[in-house]
Amino acid sequence: MIGVIGAGRSGVAAAKLLHRLGKRVLLSDRERLKVPLPSAIEVESGKHSDRLLECLLLIRSPGVPDHLPILEKARRKGIPIWSELELASRHTLSKKLIAITGTNGKTTSTTLVGEFYKAFARSTVVAGNIGTPLSAIALKVSARAPVILEVSSYQLEDIETFHPVISAILNITPDHLEHHGTMKAYVAAKARIFENQTAHDVCVLNADDAWCRRLAKRCGAKVFFFSRKKKLREGIYIEASPHAGRGPLPMGEGGRRGDPGEAFVVINWRKRRIRFPLKSNLPGPHNVENILASVAIAVAGGVPISVIKRVLSRFKGVEHRLEWVRTLRGARYINDSKATNVDSTRVALASFSEPLIVIMGGEGKGSPYQPLKALIQKRVKRLILIGEDAPVIEKELKGSAPMERRGVMSQAVARAAAAASPGDVVLLSPACASFDQYNNYEERGRDFKALVKKLR
Repeated sequence: MIGVIGAGRSGVAAAKLLHRLGKRVLLSDRERLKVPLPSAIEVESGKHSDRLLECLLLIRSPGVPDHLPILEKARRKGIPIWSELELASRHTLSKKLIAITGTNGKTTSTTLVGEFYKAFARSTVVAGNIGTPLSAIALKVSARAPVILEVSSYQLEDIETFHPVISAILNITPDHLEHHGTMKAYVAAKARIFENQTAHDVCVLNADDAWCRRLAKRCGAKVFFFSRKKKLREGIYIEASPHAGRGPLPMGEGGRRGDPGEAFVVINWRKRRIRFPLKSNLPGPHNVENILASVAIAVAGGVPISVIKRVLSRFKGVEHRLEWVRTLRGARYINDSKATNVDSTRVALASFSEPLIVIMGGEGKGSPYQPLKALIQKRVKRLILIGEDAPVIEKELKGSAPMERRGVMSQAVARAAAAASPGDVVLLSPACASFDQYNNYEERGRDFKALVKKLR
């Protein structure tokens, strides 16, 4: 019998995959299961019993803490523990796994890479942490189908043989420290993405990120660096036009304009040099990094430059990541609910030059909020706090901007609308997880959008 601990999307998908493979399955969750399952899958709700210790293998869902007593007992007994990612990768038919991780930018980059590959290979599938677990499609894809995976540190913790042909680490900043305990452990989990790669594979890394530069020395794959800040002898980077300043480059929804001047993408890779103008609808310097990483992954996978340029010029970004909602009485409303950590919110604040009214708060992750203080002092007109960590944020950011607690989203949106003037940006960028008030960040973002659309 094989045990699956945690009955979220990944756990349920893993249980169903095991059932299709003809295995006896015990699915265990502390909550009552609400999803239909094949009758042959045994279910226990409300606890993780010692029956799991009778299993030959345990699959740990991403949201399940690795220090659960039942897992500690299993380790003492020598029972192997895999992530859903490890299970699915062992059984997927695809031989073209492409895996993307990083603290920030994973969803945007994975979506964009998926669009590049879909325009080139119709059989492309996008899966993983972005929505559809790999287990749900493992047996359905062909051997030649590229599978683009967003993978998290939680998923990478319990791999053994997971082997992408192309991997990418976009950046590494403090996040999920309440789970990993230390920054060292968090970085180690991220680094496992290239653990089984060889010199025949490619790993895309951020040359501007100190952690990524260090990890490059440990990577057995061919490293493909990207940089927003400097030229690279080998890799991909941004080059400003000699005529910079003569005109604005369109960047983003709702009429947002980017920095003046034209920029070019330059690729030096495997004795080829390619240069083309950057035409993008994505706002902010962080999205330049997402674009560079995504283009690098596509180039490494053989996607033609003509396809890359066409897709990039049309790509509008993803829901909940600096997503324009509407413009009302001259103020723009932006949904950045995907900003579930402090660094994501820092990136969002740096993406706008207009006065900001920012809604922050939720379930904290143990990271300090003080790193936001300088940006808030410079750019934020008013800070409106919601959720469980509101008192902590208020204490740590005291004096940086006028701020007030409003408890829940409906009150925060109403207060933000009352305070907004023409030319302002009302930005939901929580810097926190959503689980104190919502099931996930998507639900939080959709609540924000619904409330904004009701404003008159």
